[in-house]
Order: sequence, then structure tokens, then C-alpha cells
Amino acid sequence: MNKSIEEDQMKISRQAKIVELIGRYQIETQEELCELLNKEGYEVTQATVSRDIRALKLTKVVAPNGKQCYKFITDTQELSQKQINILRDGFVSCDMAQNLLVVRTAVGLAQAVAASIDALSFDEVMGCIAGDDTILIVTRTMDDCLEVMKKLRKIVEEGRDAGRT
Repeated sequence: MNKSIEEDQMKISRQAKIVELIGRYQIETQEELCELLNKEGYEVTQATVSRDIRALKLTKVVAPNGKQCYKFITDTQELSQKQINILRDGFVSCDMAQNLLVVRTAVGLAQAVAASIDALSFDEVMGCIAGDDTILIVTRTMDDCLEVMKKLRKIVEEGRDAGRT
């Protein structure tokens, strides 16, 4: 078998095991994840685990015990509350032109808000570019742009509604 194909299969297998492990255990550090992978028969270094964490887009969330642990985010409700708060606090307005969405933010917060939007991993978003107080979001279609605008406004409105109670 081709060495490259073998390496790809090993990587896929290892990353699937990582998702399984973080679903089963509250893993707080890369070192802890390395130890568990090694016990499962995967010979890994911290550098490999770090690359896998980035590739899988894992994030740290606060666990019920108050400690931070890795989590595979599949839903905006599970997104780190910190990222949601950054989006809500920095968001001023949004408007669209064809498949382009322009998001206005508080001065100096565009980069942070764009990072939060990227973390949401909306399928409709092709990419974001952030300035000082403006973010340009590129989508494939006008319908995609409308959907992203709807999702962002929903997140922001949920925060405002929660603040009123």
C-alpha cells in the first residue's frame, strides 16, 4: 500500500479515536489526550495531537465540574459562551449585497467577532475578512447570505432577550 494512503488512514483513525475519547472523558490537556491515545495503541507526540485538535476544530468548554475540557462542537448552542458573548457584545448591525454580508461591530472588535463567526462554522460561509469595525463575510449565494444574516441576528437577539429577564 502507498505510504501516503497509509498515513492518511492512520490520521483518520487517530482523529476518530480523539473524538471518541473526548466524548467519553473530560480531557483537560493535550498531554492527557496523548497519554490516552498512546494507551489505545497510537504512538503520538504532543505536536501531532495539537495539529489534530486544530484540524478537528476542537474547543475547550467549561465542564459541569468547573474545569475546562476539549469538546467537539457541532451546534451553536454548544459553542463556548465566551465566543457567543464576544459576538453579541461586538455586533452592531449587518446588511447584505448579493452574496456578501457586511457586519458592523464596535470599534476594535471586528477581529474578535470574526473569529467567533468562524468558530460557528456555518456551512454557508466561504470566508470572513475583518478590519477594525467591519467584517466582510462571503457566501456562495444570496440565499446563503440571507441564512447567515438570520442566524447571526438570532444569536444576538437571544442574548438581548436573556438580558431582559
